[in-house]
Formats: sequence, C-alpha cells, structure tokens
Amino acid sequence: MSDDGEYGVTVIAFIGSVFSPYYAWSGWADPFNHCAVNVALYGPRGARWAMTERGRKSLKRTRDVLLIGPSSLEWRDGALTIRINEIAAPLPKPIRGEIVVKPLAINTKEFTLETKGNHTWRPIAPVARVSLDLDAPDLRWKGHAYFDTNAGDEPLEKAFAFWTWSRANIGDDAAILYDAERRREAPLSLALRFSASGEMETLDPPPLAPLPLTKWRVQRRTRADDGVAQALRSFEDAPFYSRSLVAAKFRGEAVNWINESLSLDRFANPLVRLMLPFRMPRRA
Repeated sequence: MSDDGEYGVTVIAFIGSVFSPYYAWSGWADPFNHCAVNVALYGPRGARWAMTERGRKSLKRTRDVLLIGPSSLEWRDGALTIRINEIAAPLPKPIRGEIVVKPLAINTKEFTLETKGNHTWRPIAPVARVSLDLDAPDLRWKGHAYFDTNAGDEPLEKAFAFWTWSRANIGDDAAILYDAERRREAPLSLALRFSASGEMETLDPPPLAPLPLTKWRVQRRTRADDGVAQALRSFEDAPFYSRSLVAAKFRGEAVNWINESLSLDRFANPLVRLMLPFRMPRRA
C-alpha cells in the first residue's frame, strides 16, 4: 500500500498455478507448464488486473532470477526487483514498469500448514518498503510492503475448505493473522507479530470477527479484540476470493488490515472453474 493509503499493488508469481483451471483440467500433470505473474493495481482511477498463464517454454529460473514470459523477478542487493510487462484482462490494457520491494529484515521461519507437510508458508519479509514506477499506467508511489512464499504438493482444495489471512502495520512492526479450515484435522489459527529488526512473537489469537459477505456471497472474517470488524474498502471481489481493507482492534490498538478470504469449496466448483479463463487467458 502507498503511504497515503490511496494506492495498492499485489504481485504473485506462480509455478504450478493453484488457481489455474488449465492446470486442474490437465490433472495437475506438469506444474512447470502452468506459470503466471499475477499483477493487481488498485487506486482512485480504478483497478487493473492481469494473470496470463504461460507454458514451460516461457519459464526460466536461476538462483536469483525468475522469468515467466515477458515479466521477471530478481533478487539483487538485498531487494526484490519485479519487472512487469503484462496485459490486463478482461479489458486489454498494459501493465508495464518496475516494482522494488526492500525487506527491513528477513524471516527464516517456515510454517507447516497441515501435519502431512504438503503445504508450507514462509513470511519472508513481513516488514518491507516498496517503490513502484510504472510507464503503463503512468503511476509512481512508495509505501509499505510484505513478501511471502507458499509451496504445496497437492491442490489447495484437497487440504483446505476455507482460509483467511490478514496483515497490518502496527507502528514499525507488522502483525499477521492466519486461519484455515482444514479438511483432515482441526482448524489452524496463527497470530504473529514481527519487528522491523526481524524478531517474531507468537501471540494468542483474538476472537473471530465476522465480516459482511461479498457481492459473490463469499464468506469473510478476521480477528479482533472485541470480535468486531468493519470492512472499509473492497479491492478484489471474485467468485471464490476477496481482498479487502478492514478495521479492527488488535491488542488494544485500532488497526487497518489487508484481509484476504478464500473459499476452496467454491473454487472447486466446476462452474466456477469454467468462468476463470475470461480473467486468466493462457498463452503457452
């Protein structure tokens, strides 16, 4: 998010895209044949969203560089440099330019999200700065950022029915809430606080706080001291997923969270998968 709170950006690089209908229809046969760089821009002038899937010939990897089609991510001089060259969908507008994410500290702790070890999550840089410099659209700003990675050995919907994730800046620190309804075991709940110098504190999760359903009737929730939260702004409203700005009290402080909610039951619906190519074209 920009420092003034007006603009936001999300970039996700996928190898074996968990949200790809083409990957699912292939029987999850070859993850390297289903890659994408998802870019989402939010701001007063509206949103712009791209997620073009590409085949294995468009994928190149070294220790420090990941190339997927015309876009790339490079770890250099202690920062992640993202060069974007994508076309939005469904309206074909360009997204082109550079984004640099500079971690204030690196977290080495990886979390196993279920006991079989098939799904892991590592918040690499819970506290970071970002600078965005785009030619298309013409946009430049600086703000606070977050950088993580997920990995899995099976489809998400096989292990999880629903999950929700929230992150907020609290002074110079960052807090993360992670809740998952697991199909094979009890629910997972994490509440973490990270300092700008890299220390991690595990907290007792506050009570669950429901949020209104989205326009697609997707369930949303977070956690709050008093079990009450308010949805302030909707960034993303999809048939199975939402991204929102949420206000809630956390350890006595009024905090604005970026909240993501994901219904894997909804995502696994064949009718929902048939809708996805309109937003996720494939260019093998």
